[in-house]
Amino acid sequence: MKMKKGLLVWMITLTLGAPTSAFAASANSFNDVPKDHWSYAALDELAKDGIIEGYADGSFQGNRTMSRYEMATIIAKAMDKSKTGSLGDQALVEKLEKEYGSELEALDKKIDAVNARVDNVKITGFVRTQWDSDKSAGANNNGNKRFYMDLEGQMKVSDQWTAKFQSETNRHYSHNDSTNKTHKGQDDSDTGTFQRIWVDGTIANNWYVNIGRKWSGIGYQNMLQGGETDGAQFWHPISKDLTLSGWYFAPTWDGADYDLYGVNVFGKIAKNLEVNVAYGQANQEKWFGDKYAAIDLRTQITPTVKLTGTYVWTGADKDNTDKAVRLDYKGADMKHVGSFGAYTRYVNYGANGDIGHDDEWGSLPSNMKGWIWGVKYVPWQNVEWETLYSKQKINANSTNDDRKLFRTELDFHF
Repeated sequence: MKMKKGLLVWMITLTLGAPTSAFAASANSFNDVPKDHWSYAALDELAKDGIIEGYADGSFQGNRTMSRYEMATIIAKAMDKSKTGSLGDQALVEKLEKEYGSELEALDKKIDAVNARVDNVKITGFVRTQWDSDKSAGANNNGNKRFYMDLEGQMKVSDQWTAKFQSETNRHYSHNDSTNKTHKGQDDSDTGTFQRIWVDGTIANNWYVNIGRKWSGIGYQNMLQGGETDGAQFWHPISKDLTLSGWYFAPTWDGADYDLYGVNVFGKIAKNLEVNVAYGQANQEKWFGDKYAAIDLRTQITPTVKLTGTYVWTGADKDNTDKAVRLDYKGADMKHVGSFGAYTRYVNYGANGDIGHDDEWGSLPSNMKGWIWGVKYVPWQNVEWETLYSKQKINANSTNDDRKLFRTELDFHF
């Protein structure tokens, strides 16, 4: 009989760590293994050889009647450790395994049931501590000095559907004023709740879909779309390397009283070249027109250098394009302490070329152009430290205010 070793040890630890009275209750229920049974002597022998350890307090408690289930839990622990024992110990464990086979099988089924329940729910996320020095138009802007937590969960509905949620909690520790002297905690509204809820599903013939409120991104740099939306999106592979996607989005930010419809094709078109081509329409004209399109190109120049370019066009009459180029060197791998990456970016957002890009925590506002230089480093496993500096022109088509942003943040992923 093969036991699930990792879960088995966990179950046995819980079982043997329980108070003695819990075992007494089960013994009174079953009352079917007298203390003079041959298996007691066998367990005593295994205990002397260190194959089993008895109860959490170090006692074996061989002077009382035990249930067969209690015996099975101890034997299961012995099975996990018997490979390091003598041939005699291994023979004893094998004999005990045959004697208590049905109980061990029942224990195995319970482990399967617990494992299935645990796998139905998964929680991931990260905690961030962030500090900004943000200067523009002669003022210090301190709105992004904060402690932040992203909590994401998924719950398996069936082999076809998964329900998901995301909760964000912001705790700013300074006010957004020019004095930079106050450190009173701000009242961050709508934090700590489930802001986003949606479902992911698979329908016939490799069609994938999500429906609900979620963060949605289009393109390799999320310039065409990168933010919270209500709606639905689907994907379908059309070849080995290319995927077709389509969407209906209703952006949720204040004042966004329009809907977006679109399709895109993305994937590899050459050995070291990936492309994303998108086209869509919107039921509005006052901001960016009623049409939009984008193209992204990404290439791995060398094993350590990657280049990405993005161009976005909208149907507005003027200032209707967004452009961005990004150069990445290496990359931080959170499982490898000491790994790092560096990047350089140039972005130019036209006043009417922006539909709803990812502003990346305020570092990329609308209607701006400028440079960003950044590094990422892994000081400890699952911890990423990012530092960036950006020099920008905000309100790029009018006042040309200078902005200088310095940011450093630590992300603790779980």
